[in-house]
Amino acid sequence: MAYEEFTIEGRNAVIEAFRSGRTIDKLYILDGCQDGPVMTIRREAKKQDTVVKYVTRERLDQLSVTGRHQGVIAVAAAYRYAEVSDILQAAEEKGEAPFLFLLDDIEDPHNLGAIIRTANLAGAHGVIIPKNHAVGLTATVARTSAGALNYTPVARVTNLSRTIEDLKKEGLWFVCADMDGTSMYQLDLKGPIGLVIGSEGNGVSRLVREKCDMTAAIPMKGNIDSLNASVAAGVLAYEIVRQRGV
Repeated sequence: MAYEEFTIEGRNAVIEAFRSGRTIDKLYILDGCQDGPVMTIRREAKKQDTVVKYVTRERLDQLSVTGRHQGVIAVAAAYRYAEVSDILQAAEEKGEAPFLFLLDDIEDPHNLGAIIRTANLAGAHGVIIPKNHAVGLTATVARTSAGALNYTPVARVTNLSRTIEDLKKEGLWFVCADMDGTSMYQLDLKGPIGLVIGSEGNGVSRLVREKCDMTAAIPMKGNIDSLNASVAAGVLAYEIVRQRGV
């Protein structure tokens, strides 16, 4: 497990983690287990809106580091999440048009860490990730970001499409990476902007893509048809940087 140092096992330990205010990314519970302590854990998870997965004992045994999980394993975030409003405030304090990264279903922690690192170096004000079907701020993400997580806020939202709608009301435009889009060199990427990057396998989901104002393609001259998600994010981010004149 790449994030084992942030794995909390056992009923009492998990209850205490929730009650101490620790941010829990995911909670794994033995399917069918409904005794008192487990019901308490489920109530605490509901308060935090934590993603809960009901799994087999075999799966829990695979995830377990201690071998004493008691039917419950929590995966704690390595860093606290920001609010989307914190990211907008960071842009306002700098007197800059907001520049955000929005990541749709990035499940590889190395990719997420690399993208956060790129966001920091490109001067983005923050990164937004979804709660479900995506990696959270694990230890691997923290290491791969090379310290960028200390400076670049990451917000986690329940619904990426709705977040885009809300941010449009704040004046942001959205561009998503898509091989069938318009060449990034032909698009106006200045002003308050959100860059949307999808997973390597599926790209940006249809629902999220339909909320975007533009689709940007990276010109490619080689024999294969796509870039790694973190590399694509870097290429598009620096076209935005060029156009912003930073």
